[in-house]
Amino acid sequence: MTENTEDLNNGEDRGLQEVRPVSGMYENWFLDYASYVILERAVPAIEDGYKPVQRRILHAMKEMDDGRFNKVANVIGQTMQYHPHGDASIGDAIVNIGQKDLLIETQGNWGDIRTGDSAAAARYIEARLSKFALEVVFNPQTTNWQLSYDGRKKEPVTLPVKFPMLLAQGVEGIAVGLSTKILPHNFIELIQATIKVLQGKKAKVYPDFPTGGMADFSEYNDGLRGGKIKVRAKIHEEDKKSLIIKDIPFGTTTTSVIDSIIKANDKGKIKIKKVVDNTAEDVEIYIELAPGQSPNITIDALYAFTDCEVSISPNCCVIIEDKPHFIGVSEVLQICTNQTVDLLKRELEIRKGELLEKLLFSSLEKIFIENRIYRNIEECETWEAVIATIDKGLDPFKPDFYREITEEDIVRLTEIKIKRISRFDAFKADELMRRLQDELAEVEHNLANLVEYAIAYHEKLLEKFGKGRERKTEIKSFESIAATVVAANNAKLYVNRAEGFIGYGMKKDEFVCDCSDIDDVIVFRKDGKFQVVRISDKIFVGKDIIHVAVFNKNDERMVYNMIYLDGKTGRSMVKRFQVLGVTRDKEYDLTKGERGSRVLYFTANPNGEAELVTIYLTSGCKARVKVFDFDFSEIEIKGRGAGGNIATRYPVRKIQLKMEGKSTLGGVDIWYDDSIGRINRDERGEHLGNFQSEDKILVIYDSGEYELTSFELTNRYEAAKIVLIEKFDPKGIISAIHYDPDSQYYLVKRFQVETSTMDKKFGFISEEKGAKLLLATTVAQPQVEVAYTVKGSRDRQTVSVDLDMVIDVKGWKAMGNKISQHSVKKVTLLNNEAKSKPSKKEVNVAEESVDEETTPKGQNPVETKPEAPKPAPEKPTDEKPKGKEGGGFNVGETIDLF
Repeated sequence: MTENTEDLNNGEDRGLQEVRPVSGMYENWFLDYASYVILERAVPAIEDGYKPVQRRILHAMKEMDDGRFNKVANVIGQTMQYHPHGDASIGDAIVNIGQKDLLIETQGNWGDIRTGDSAAAARYIEARLSKFALEVVFNPQTTNWQLSYDGRKKEPVTLPVKFPMLLAQGVEGIAVGLSTKILPHNFIELIQATIKVLQGKKAKVYPDFPTGGMADFSEYNDGLRGGKIKVRAKIHEEDKKSLIIKDIPFGTTTTSVIDSIIKANDKGKIKIKKVVDNTAEDVEIYIELAPGQSPNITIDALYAFTDCEVSISPNCCVIIEDKPHFIGVSEVLQICTNQTVDLLKRELEIRKGELLEKLLFSSLEKIFIENRIYRNIEECETWEAVIATIDKGLDPFKPDFYREITEEDIVRLTEIKIKRISRFDAFKADELMRRLQDELAEVEHNLANLVEYAIAYHEKLLEKFGKGRERKTEIKSFESIAATVVAANNAKLYVNRAEGFIGYGMKKDEFVCDCSDIDDVIVFRKDGKFQVVRISDKIFVGKDIIHVAVFNKNDERMVYNMIYLDGKTGRSMVKRFQVLGVTRDKEYDLTKGERGSRVLYFTANPNGEAELVTIYLTSGCKARVKVFDFDFSEIEIKGRGAGGNIATRYPVRKIQLKMEGKSTLGGVDIWYDDSIGRINRDERGEHLGNFQSEDKILVIYDSGEYELTSFELTNRYEAAKIVLIEKFDPKGIISAIHYDPDSQYYLVKRFQVETSTMDKKFGFISEEKGAKLLLATTVAQPQVEVAYTVKGSRDRQTVSVDLDMVIDVKGWKAMGNKISQHSVKKVTLLNNEAKSKPSKKEVNVAEESVDEETTPKGQNPVETKPEAPKPAPEKPTDEKPKGKEGGGFNVGETIDLF
């Protein structure tokens, strides 16, 4: 018993000696764990762009590859020999790679990133490596190998990828203390950018998302931390009562977008009647608007309050030499390009070595047979003697070889079968050696011109695999949408003037206006003070309220007219002022701050109106004229802190409005920015003119339709389809040249806009298939040069035509007159008296003109020349073709009919 107790105590003593403090465990074990998560699970390596699980999946699939599809369940089982983290993580990673449609060819239901549908079970779906993956990802000769986690197999440290795969696929991962988010980029643009890097030029690449949509990369910051991308869905106005969403932002699904729309509707931010998911082969979300809702404002509200616009923050973090680094996308591209060049060089060097060895042995074989060295070994009795005899027979030829002849080379000669010796053909041997020498010369040339070889390699990749991989995401610049402007009115503003309360929960008090629950409210009191507060259910703002309204920040059109009594001097002061920006909940004094000051007269004028008022003085004052008129237009608009001008030194009994005033601010200058298809007051784009309240905008589309719109800043325009956009002149004349498929003639017409309906398109050319609008201008006396050919001759002739002489002004539905009796080939606008800067947009039209005398009726030989593909943009820019204004075409611009 005593012995057992002693043993127990000794064991306790030994245990106590092994106890370590928690801080030491934290420093060692936790840091080891964090390093493992960063390096082995979450962050990709710069060499191949893969996380370990992705690399092991591709390696396992290469081992299994026989050209046929394999069950994903089998791939998972094969990968588990290398990846010690279970089948679930491997299965998810395979699906993720397969959905990117680059490295894996899929078969079965692999889910849909657009709808969020998950893939079928691993036992039902199949996969195999794509031809692209087999060509650019694998090469055992240039792969660095390591033992797998159990030491039974070898796996690649990194795969020898000869392509910027990290940027092509993108990656996202969260590790201990850091994360990475590299967005996918366009396949074609990456190859083009790589070629530019190889040529020593600067290259910019921007993400391209498989879900399409539109993206603003103005704050991309090369993919570094702190950058931001705004991605929007493509929303089309089906008609005045419905919208259709065609593409969704990256990172969202049709389900999440619809849920966000329903949530915004429930909160009153937008007002819709119905939303339906019609997604099948293509995304289509149908939105039916509530009665009385503007499609333009609803589109902006969808961007402001739903997942139709999302902000993505990239964070390019990669593993370089076993350490995480935060670098830009441009640097990643440079590193990947250098690595590709290095791998291509290694492959060429390996191939060069192989060719040299083949040439060496072919030469040895020829010498061995033609010089009958094999006969000299017949009398040799030992193996050593055989080797020595052959070696001696090769001595005269050794100086011609690129290296020394080894015993292994001689052994290979002894292994040549007698049948081969007897059938040896010197001519075929020489032919083989010539081919090897030609290939060797080509390899050496490529090594000497490695950059050109790398460029050719990438061009070959583009030719073989680039088809169907064009950019899906449209690069655009987005305007900022003020949520308070586009939010639906989901609340009502009430006021209790005497008690000093405002809010949307005071339904028994005075109704002011409809508003949104995110609006700010401006309140003016009788003591000459005002403040701006955030609307709520009920809030105290001070007694004796004289004016309350929704506050629009920086509204330069809103002007306040006020007459107040100065408490110190007893004078009545008059002032006109604006309230552009204030601090919320802070009180501001509009008087001089003297005790006893109060407001005598106050109006808020949304367009800077200046009224005429009658001022009545007290009967006991000394003034000779006790009633007189005052015109607010006689004083200037100043800051809200100005004391004002003296209206009268005598006591005022009352002030009455005598006449409503007109605006003193003049019209509003409007610009059109065709990069975003919006009008603005910020001097961006083309200046359309100065607009009064009754003015309109005229828009002519390439479909042969015109439309009159207001100049509300919420209007949206399809910039790519606009031929002409300008301030509407009711007396202006539109001259147009169009092709009529019924008569098969090019016609000219001149007309005035006779309709007055706003926001409705009216077609002024034929509605038949094949009809085209070639030219539209508002020049008063347009002159064009017409190139034509006479029947039986190929020589072109030209003639100048005054369009106002060809045809009189007729109704907008009239078809017009023929511009020429001959076969028209080209039309050039010679004069353009546009009211502002002419458009730079060109119109491509018919490839062949119609010969009136030879073309039978009912047959249309005119075919539209296909538009040449545009190169992918390197960076976001506002320098896009301007919309047609004033004349629609440049002076001397050619409309080529060929």
